[in-house]
Amino acid sequence: MAELNYFNYFTEIEEYFWQKRGAHLLVSPIDWAIVETWQKAGIPLSAVLKGIDRAFESYSRSKRAAGGRQLKSLSYCVDAVLEAADEEKEIAAGTGPVVAREDKGEPTFSPAALRGFFQRNMERFSKSSAGIASAQPDLAARIEETRARLAELLTLVDSPGAIDLEDLERRLTVAEEKLTAALTSGAPEEFLLDVRRDMDQQLAPYRRKMNSAQLSQLERQYLQKRLWERYNLPRLSLFYLT
Repeated sequence: MAELNYFNYFTEIEEYFWQKRGAHLLVSPIDWAIVETWQKAGIPLSAVLKGIDRAFESYSRSKRAAGGRQLKSLSYCVDAVLEAADEEKEIAAGTGPVVAREDKGEPTFSPAALRGFFQRNMERFSKSSAGIASAQPDLAARIEETRARLAELLTLVDSPGAIDLEDLERRLTVAEEKLTAALTSGAPEEFLLDVRRDMDQQLAPYRRKMNSAQLSQLERQYLQKRLWERYNLPRLSLFYLT
């Protein structure tokens, strides 16, 4: 994945899916959750793109394609992507140890790009916490704590020397997970029920094709995306720096 620019994982998949469809289509929350599940499972980008190719080939032979219906969701590609990932894993197992090569190219993100990303996110966190301060003061405080954490991490970006992006990403992931727990606890019950209904409806055709661990991870990613959208919060991961 590193050879294909690890932090472009999301945009590479989205753009490739658009190309295969022949038209732009807004990626749904469930599709983004699927991509996040692949990313967190460490599935290489090459396997994802190979799986998407195979899924489109399979779909082109289906009755739905013959009836003029287009493939509209990445959820149709799940099986093919997992199969491609397993194949790459088997091939890699027989290649022996891989020697890491020194990357002498340009850094993935410039300090200026990272600084702008952090500052934009901090501004949105401030607006969000101010917007719910009267109705949900405890949750507003947790959002403000996350904004303060971003301010602390910004000092790493401004420090001299090379920026350890992997370490920075880990710290951002921890901050996201902590705030997601607070958002889940503070969200209205009816909202959580609506999210569960939507999720169950969209996942229904694929539950038999995914194991419990995959489904559990997908459900967590879907809920997280919907929660952060509800409070108009920007995702912290560097995968969203495009």
